[in-house]
Amino acid sequence: PRLTVVEAEALIASGTASGGMIPKIRAGIRSLAACLSTRIIDGRVPHALLKEIDKTEGGTSIQKS
Repeated sequence: PRLTVVEAEALIASGTASGGMIPKIRAGIRSLAACLSTRIIDGRVPHALLKEIDKTEGGTSIQKS
């Protein structure tokens, strides 16, 4: 549920993260220039954003450190 930038980049380098996850992870890393953490959620899940805000279901957090 939580990754550092180094861990996220390692997932890409190792091939664990592949396909459509790579641009999501890279966008999350880029967004850290303006904030301390970012979240990747599954937008296909009904009410995913509301569930994320309410902390009832989670995505993956990428943090600076």
